[in-house]
Amino acid sequence: MSDQVHPLLETTRRHFFRDCGIGVGKIALAGLLAESFGRPAAASPVGPLDPRPTHFPGRARAVIQLFMAGAPSQLDLFDHKPRLAAIEGKPLPPEVIGGQRYAFIRPDAAVLGPQYRFARHGRCGAELSEMLPHLAKVVDDIAIVKSCRTDQFNHAPAQIFMNCGFAQPGRPSMGSWVTYGLGSECRDLPAFVVMSTGSGVSGGSACWSSGFLPSSYTGTRFRNKGAPILNVDSPAGGDMRLAADTLDVVSQVNRRRLALDGDPEIATRIAAYEMAHRLQTSAPELMALADETPETLALYGCRPEQASFARACLIARRLVERGVRFVTIYHEGWDGHTDVAGNVRKNCGETDRASAALVADLKRRGMLDSTLVVWGGEFGRTPMVEASAVLGRSKGRDHHPNAFTMWLAGGGVRGGVTYGETDELGFHVARDEVHVHDLQATILHCLGLDHERLTYRHQGRDFRLTDIHGHVVSGLLS
Repeated sequence: MSDQVHPLLETTRRHFFRDCGIGVGKIALAGLLAESFGRPAAASPVGPLDPRPTHFPGRARAVIQLFMAGAPSQLDLFDHKPRLAAIEGKPLPPEVIGGQRYAFIRPDAAVLGPQYRFARHGRCGAELSEMLPHLAKVVDDIAIVKSCRTDQFNHAPAQIFMNCGFAQPGRPSMGSWVTYGLGSECRDLPAFVVMSTGSGVSGGSACWSSGFLPSSYTGTRFRNKGAPILNVDSPAGGDMRLAADTLDVVSQVNRRRLALDGDPEIATRIAAYEMAHRLQTSAPELMALADETPETLALYGCRPEQASFARACLIARRLVERGVRFVTIYHEGWDGHTDVAGNVRKNCGETDRASAALVADLKRRGMLDSTLVVWGGEFGRTPMVEASAVLGRSKGRDHHPNAFTMWLAGGGVRGGVTYGETDELGFHVARDEVHVHDLQATILHCLGLDHERLTYRHQGRDFRLTDIHGHVVSGLLS
């Protein structure tokens, strides 16, 4: 048997720290960083959606976002350009287009003039297309922003960018930021509700996700027909007392675990169980549209049992009336790559009446001052025509991120205002540009939230909805 001692037996802890190439300091730093990045945020002793104070007094208490997915043609609805009619059929000058890329047309495509007549309306004299006869009746209550600009020119990233301030999935949506910042004034309904009245949203659920925020702040998708959430009705013969007792026991177990772990997702689970129980009563009451007067149903053009944009708008009013903080309605179908005139006619026929009715209804109920309504899509449409025999397209318009129009109403926004201006061809913003981040900053401001202070620390840095830039558009505020 050899007397030789194995080298490992002669190695002490001091030798290890000397020879391992890492050192005590680096090990300690790694531990601190892991603790900083990996530890879940301490769970609040109050509910994640309990009301919170604002940064400063804000006029709005709730937001209704009417998202026109697919991108409406601003040139046929809001931004009248007679010059386009004068040069229809000719290409735009190359210096106007610059290096702009397009999905389906060449930069030298011919100009397409306005497809509808325009007229001035209201005391403010705002110019609107003949396709918006109902909006014309409330034009003195809305602010039209003709100088919007985005960084994205494809639907999914542009929709995510408009909602989340970033073009890739994974960031919190605007509704999530708002409910994270303000909580909710309603215990019996979700704080952030999403509805859809079309075939689907290109950006998908990323548009209403809470991202890296606790999932308490994710938007709750409501169906536009029947029960808003599947399985919300109690089963026949169910014992509500037994259900309540079961929920109490589950809640006690979860709260013990929450006290031990401090994991905010446990708080989310508790809130979800409790909300599901309350929804069994609140959801049927919310959807009882037969309670509305015939006058109100006629104002919206709503049939209570028929799925429609009008029905969704009426439900949105009922939601904010009950204290829901943020409601988004997606109306898909505005992607007018062919027959843009027919596209505009169809979609205005489905949305114009109810959009205007929502503003009028909120105003007559004394709710418009405290409810911000935001209408618009993810970008605009080109002044040039899209035509392709291969794709079967003619007289359409392609995607255009450089300039588009949105409108806002209520919640501290000045009515009867037309803000910003594009050049005579409707191609570039000529005055008072409003970037998507500026729009987001303004929406938060109306709610009493400073977009630079509404932050959440994730992976070692503070994130915000407006990322690294954006300013409040004071010219829109009353």
